Amino acid sequence: MSVHVPPDDAGAPRAQAGPNPQHLLATLLGEYLDSSEAGLPSTAVVAMLGEFGISESSARAALSRLTKRGLIAVRGSGRPPVYHLTPQAIARHRSRMDHFLGFGAHPPRWTGDWVTVSFSIPQSGQGQSGQAQSGQAQSGQAQSGQAPRHAVRKALGSLGFARLYDSVWIRPGSDAGPVTQALHDILDEVDGGRWSVMHTRFDEETGPHGPAAAYDLAGLAAAYEAFIAQYSDLRVAVRDGQIDASRALVARASVMDSWRRFPDIDPNLPEHLLPAPWPRQAARDLMLEIHSALGSLAEARLIQVATPYWPDAASWITHFHASENFVSARAGGDG
Repeated sequence: MSVHVPPDDAGAPRAQAGPNPQHLLATLLGEYLDSSEAGLPSTAVVAMLGEFGISESSARAALSRLTKRGLIAVRGSGRPPVYHLTPQAIARHRSRMDHFLGFGAHPPRWTGDWVTVSFSIPQSGQGQSGQAQSGQAQSGQAQSGQAPRHAVRKALGSLGFARLYDSVWIRPGSDAGPVTQALHDILDEVDGGRWSVMHTRFDEETGPHGPAAAYDLAGLAAAYEAFIAQYSDLRVAVRDGQIDASRALVARASVMDSWRRFPDIDPNLPEHLLPAPWPRQAARDLMLEIHSALGSLAEARLIQVATPYWPDAASWITHFHASENFVSARAGGDG
């Protein structure tokens, strides 16, 4: 597992040049809306994304893409269009917020179990679908076995596996169902393709020959330390009451956007396999302090920006925070 952290200036974040409007809109909707009954005018969305330097055309394109993905839907046929979150999107948002805010709250329950995958794909192997491909480049890739090999590696990575040796991949835990299905889907039609899924334990779990060697823990630690460096000055400003509502909205979104990648790249290994000191807890404490402290201010700014285009904005816009159980809860509501 490799971890790459782009260079960022430390201090209170500003709206970055060229943010992903679709990703940003999904984040805003997940953080500040929690009802499929809310009718959100497109003009309000344009104004909300404008706080982050997003142009009107880019904002409308983001709305279109989220509609195609089924996260939002158009209500009625009026102009300008009015959108609403789908129930499926709300459930997904709640689950993801629980995932982001709860990650790192408690050490993993450790049993010593690992799921191990080993596979072999002949260089000349190809599936039935590969035989039907046309074009010299596509045929050459299929015949070399590179296409199915790439597909297996991509699937393993998406399921949280790391490469211990060339074709031996591991992940902590004991649930082998998803990876078994993925390997069936990819390799059952590949001539000569072979694979095994095993439940294993390491005789020497710690040390250079143990499972931690599969992970770039130094790179992950550097990513956490970069997060801390990026937002430490913001935490000081928050504590000193120097962040107004306008800055709070952008800053809070930036902190969550930066934090949300860690649950996906951190394998959450047990403490005895991690180098000491491990910076995750310090990074999490910083994130939670800023995210919680700026919630009400960010909500107020979003209402202020949206109300000229959406008179009912104050009735629907809310914000989420980490509850005592370290999962997301609707502020002052029924979360």
